[in-house]
Amino acid sequence: MTGDKIYEYDLDITGVTDYGVDMESILAGKERVPPQGARFDVAFEGNTTGRLSGRVRGVDYLRMRGDGRIDLDIRAAIETGGGLRIALSADGVAVLRPGEPIADLCENVTLTTAAAGFAWVNTHQIWGVGSVNLATGKIHIDGYMQ
Repeated sequence: MTGDKIYEYDLDITGVTDYGVDMESILAGKERVPPQGARFDVAFEGNTTGRLSGRVRGVDYLRMRGDGRIDLDIRAAIETGGGLRIALSADGVAVLRPGEPIADLCENVTLTTAAAGFAWVNTHQIWGVGSVNLATGKIHIDGYMQ
């Protein structure tokens, strides 16, 4: 990935809300993704390091499609060590690795804040890349400013 790496975060999945079909059943192959798709709200939190250091909390309102693609719709807050907040909004895709409980993540990230010391995030494009291990509930993302 090109660009300036501005954060790296490691997150834990803290909860999953399903809407009619269980994510674990789909991942275990016990159920198929319905033709209309399946929606899951995946709550997460963890720490971020780099130019944006602190704590991250949020929810990914993801949608699994019947063709195997997983569309991401992420809303989160980064709270810096100094107590300032930066809003994170991202979309993107997750692609499950064949035969593994791991998905590779590609995110298009927008950061916004009115905190003067972090105003630089408002004007830049951020790309996030990483993975999620659905068996362990661990997410890792690196964020690059363009």
